[in-house]
Amino acid sequence: MGKTRAFDEIMGQPGSTKPRPELASLGQWIEDTPAPELLRRQHSAEATFRQLGITFAVYGESDASERIIPFDIVPRIFLADEWSRLSEGLVQRVEAINAFLDDIYGARRILDAGVLPPDLIFGNAQFRPEIAGMRPPHGIWAHICGIDLVRTGPDDFFVLEDNARTPSGVSYMLENREAMLRLCPELFREFRVAAVDSYPDRLLETMKSVAPHGVTNPVCVVLTPGHYNSAYYEHSFLADSMGIELVEAADLVVDDDIVWMRTIAGRVKVDVIYRRIDDDYLDPLVFRPDSMLGVPGLISAYAAGNVALLNAPGNGIADDKAIYSYMPEIVKFYTGAEAKLPNVETWRCREPQALKYVLDNLEKVVVKLVDGSGGYGMLVGPTASKKEIEDFRAALIAEPQRYIAQPTLALSTVPTLADSGLAPRHVDFRPFVLTGSKGIQVVPGGLTRVALKEGSLVVNSSQGGGTKDSFVLMDGGNVQQQSMGGMSQSQGSGAQC
Repeated sequence: MGKTRAFDEIMGQPGSTKPRPELASLGQWIEDTPAPELLRRQHSAEATFRQLGITFAVYGESDASERIIPFDIVPRIFLADEWSRLSEGLVQRVEAINAFLDDIYGARRILDAGVLPPDLIFGNAQFRPEIAGMRPPHGIWAHICGIDLVRTGPDDFFVLEDNARTPSGVSYMLENREAMLRLCPELFREFRVAAVDSYPDRLLETMKSVAPHGVTNPVCVVLTPGHYNSAYYEHSFLADSMGIELVEAADLVVDDDIVWMRTIAGRVKVDVIYRRIDDDYLDPLVFRPDSMLGVPGLISAYAAGNVALLNAPGNGIADDKAIYSYMPEIVKFYTGAEAKLPNVETWRCREPQALKYVLDNLEKVVVKLVDGSGGYGMLVGPTASKKEIEDFRAALIAEPQRYIAQPTLALSTVPTLADSGLAPRHVDFRPFVLTGSKGIQVVPGGLTRVALKEGSLVVNSSQGGGTKDSFVLMDGGNVQQQSMGGMSQSQGSGAQC
């Protein structure tokens, strides 16, 4: 399977020739299943994804209007106790994110306490002064969060970044599981795997729970920018799975601060909108006046308390990477406890001493734009060319406030099917956390992204990454002689916190 210096989640510490004892069954499955058979199953899954239209767009590449994200047949596994610890940390972090957003658009106690420098908020493009003083129904801002995690050892998990705007990828989590149930049913007989197929029901329950006060039978919709959007498949998939309408801006109209949906039977009042449109384009009367994707008057209806928006406008300030660097302090300020999930060490290039260190060590660190995403605008020092390093040096000197830097971590690996057979490849993980008026739910699974290129640490699909199914084992994860294939889908709906 090749050599790596990183912790392998199946094999354990570097140099190990046997799987971790808890995962011996998976190791045996890998040994017993010939590589051509694994490849056949993988190709079958990818063919199904193409038939279903599970694709994403890569903007700016004329030869890649639509692609599937490569799928890897070897699952990633979380033990029950590992998941329990992760869930506690995720709940704490999302609670802090919601409290932070509520405060920063309200009383701003955290600024008065001197925890954050005010210019980090008010000078930030993701801060939306237009909605200051507004309060979403039930006081919940970040209803759907994707918290990206990395692992460096058996018990060492770190938050890489927070996604509190419109986190994507949940459709891949669900379709990957469907593929594994169909192609590798023996694994579900061997392991008691928590189900993820209840996610659409959980999402709809969350949407209904945050409907404006007094609404007893809320009408919910998914608002998409249209089929040209890179995540349009996911928008359509989720609307269909929840049994609600997928709408575009032209389908909605605001009249007297009420949102209405145009239908062939007449107008229908809309109470809850899961919007997959960025703030800039959401309402041309408030944000970008040239937006053709938004709904004029939507923010006025929101401010009047007549419609709930998931996620709330203004959330981008919570997943800005400069704000991320303060998350340990933010968590402690709002929860009174130390963060259960630590950050990756981060240097804020806006600070002179940090900038000097980063400039002196560009070949060793990872540099990111504070508002970047998708793996773009990023320097991975150890694999960068001299020209790339010097270009970034000039950019840092010119606009240091736009960047943060982090050490190059030895991300954990999982065996992955490569051209030469199974080989370790680096992974990260995006679990999904839902927050409604009835509490917080951590979905027992998530999106594992894998860097398919040998040695690469960049897992983003737009940069050549793939995905794996993520098994969360329930207590007593090994089934042993019991047939658990069907039970894995009817049991183990996961922890509701």
